[in-house]
Amino acid sequence: MKILTVVGTRPQFIKAAAVSRAIAQHNQNHSNPIQEILLHTGQHYDKNMSDVFFQEMQISDPNYHLGIGGGTHGAMTGQMLEKIEQVLLEEKPDVVLVYGDTNSTLAGALAAAKLQIPVAHVEAGLRSFNMKMPEEVNRILTDQISQWLFCPTATAVKNLENEGLQHRAHVQLCQVGDVMYDAVLFYQKIAQPTPKTASLIEQLSNRFYLATVHRAENTDNPVRLNSIMSALEEISQTTPIILPLHPRTQKLLETRAFPDIKLVEPVGYFDMITLLSHCQGVFTDSGGLQKEAYFFDKPCITLREETEWIELVEQGFNQLVGAERKRIVEAEKGIVNDYTSSQANQSSQHLYGYGDAAKTIINILLGKSE
Repeated sequence: MKILTVVGTRPQFIKAAAVSRAIAQHNQNHSNPIQEILLHTGQHYDKNMSDVFFQEMQISDPNYHLGIGGGTHGAMTGQMLEKIEQVLLEEKPDVVLVYGDTNSTLAGALAAAKLQIPVAHVEAGLRSFNMKMPEEVNRILTDQISQWLFCPTATAVKNLENEGLQHRAHVQLCQVGDVMYDAVLFYQKIAQPTPKTASLIEQLSNRFYLATVHRAENTDNPVRLNSIMSALEEISQTTPIILPLHPRTQKLLETRAFPDIKLVEPVGYFDMITLLSHCQGVFTDSGGLQKEAYFFDKPCITLREETEWIELVEQGFNQLVGAERKRIVEAEKGIVNDYTSSQANQSSQHLYGYGDAAKTIINILLGKSE
């Protein structure tokens, strides 16, 4: 079997690395090896995607790097579609594997579907039910043209069933768990923070919150961004906040000062999971960080009106507060009282599987059963 994996952002590389390790383990133990071709669209490319990043994360260099980043959603997706199609015609894979909900995800799935190559979608079935989000458009369209729908949760399976995809011929809905949980279990054993991050954690004596703000719905709305930052500034008067600044957010905040918030440059994955393991809680508008907070048994306050990870809200691990300053501050006041480590420990539901999602995905693609 030849699998062509399409990725374009750093989180997708981390997810793909988990599946690549499962492929490598399969190849070590079986006489029918899987060949994986890794294609990086270039949607996100920065210094953290350098050779050092690949070495630290134990990720193979991409076989193809298209160098397509920036521009409008339509222009970016169109360029990717054209270039990916050329690679598919050359490589002739048996399966195209895509992850998540980015423009790279949709372009890879569309290119494959047009050439009648089966598509496998990892993180299928997630829904925010907010069609203003480009990610929502990408994930819905990708699910519609995929043959294998690898769902991380029961909620994701239910979403696809509500859309009738279980009745479509040759489509498999599979609840496999979350490959990001696989990644966290693997990398937390080998992660070493940079001296700068280690020093900051020591300076704050493990008493701080971790925050991220990057979604366009917050950064492109001055009222929402100002409200969020005002709330974080107020909270940081009593508990320090470390905020790695996304380039988009940094540019918008250049004219303002937040003396009590620890504003730092974007950090790598090892630094991020180290900060997660030492912080008291998380404020974020990121999708992935909501789950990672749960993986590290940390309370999460989500600066959005909705979330794809609704089970975290239902089980009390996550609070949706939007961008209103008062709601954010009030949520923080109850963060210790309402959420304790015992809450997560008492929950043996394994919302995102058991850390074997990647192996399960490979077995299903090979037609095996556990």
